[in-house]
Amino acid sequence: MASPRDDNWLLGRSLRLRTATERDVDRLVEIRSTPEVRARWRGDDLPAEVRDALLDADLHVLAVEDSFGTVIGAIQWAAESDPDYHHASVDLYLDPSVHSRGFGSDAAQTLCRHLFADQGFHRITIDPAADNFAAIRCYEKVGFQRVGVMRRYERGADGSWHDGILMDLLPEDLSDPLA
Repeated sequence: MASPRDDNWLLGRSLRLRTATERDVDRLVEIRSTPEVRARWRGDDLPAEVRDALLDADLHVLAVEDSFGTVIGAIQWAAESDPDYHHASVDLYLDPSVHSRGFGSDAAQTLCRHLFADQGFHRITIDPAADNFAAIRCYEKVGFQRVGVMRRYERGADGSWHDGILMDLLPEDLSDPLA
C-alpha cells in the first residue's frame, strides 16, 4: 500500500512528514537542545549541524508535524548506494514534550511505508543506543526486529564507548494501522 499523500506531505495517523527546510532550523535546534534529545544526538554547533544535514545530498530530512502544524521533531533516511546491499537507514528525534504519545511509531510507520511502497526498498535499518529502551520499544511497535548488539558502537558524551542495537524491518514485518 502506497503512503497517503497530500502534495509534498506524507500523512500518518496523527501527523504529517514533509521535507525540512531552512525555516525549520530554529525549531529543530530547540528540540535538539533539550537534555533528553541532546544526550542522544549531541553536537557542538547545533545550528550548523542541522543546516548541514538539510544540505547533505545523501540525507533526506523530514520535519514531523502534529495535526496543528507544529514541528515536533525530525525523521531522516539515507540509502546504501551499493546495489548488492541496497537498503535504507532511518533515524528520528522528537520533542520530549510529545514522547509516549505514539508520534514516534507513527512517524516511523509513515516513513517506512513510503520507503517500501514508493522508493522500492526491500529492507530498512535503524540503530538505537542499547540503553534507549523507549526508542527500541517504539521501533518494535513498527515491526523492527533486533538483529544484534553492536558492541562499543558509539562514543557517549562521557567519552566512553556504548553499545548499539542493530534493528531491521522487512515489508512483511511493517505494522499497518492504516490498513
